[in-house]
Amino acid sequence: MREENELSGSRGEANFVWRCKNCKMAPKPYEQTEPPKQQTVIEFDCRGLEFTAFSPEGEWLADGIDSGTKFEGIEFQDGEWFDYDEKANDEVSIKDLKWDIKRA
Repeated sequence: MREENELSGSRGEANFVWRCKNCKMAPKPYEQTEPPKQQTVIEFDCRGLEFTAFSPEGEWLADGIDSGTKFEGIEFQDGEWFDYDEKANDEVSIKDLKWDIKRA
């Protein structure tokens, strides 16, 4: 018999759910490039486990590229985020999120 666990903030279930007590540390910032390039933003040491999926749940932070405006509490509903930067007088967004899980 396999044990099923609910995933917080999701309707799905998983066989194993783990929360890292040290995950309050900040991931490496993703630097805006044109064209966008793949960058490492977080690394996990999963001894005895295989990391198979990632979901950008929780609240994220961003800085306006030109204005330096701080955006907090970003949640990626449907993998996207849109807001308005008052200092830049322009719409800001994060969209088309993609990620790879690579073994070191």
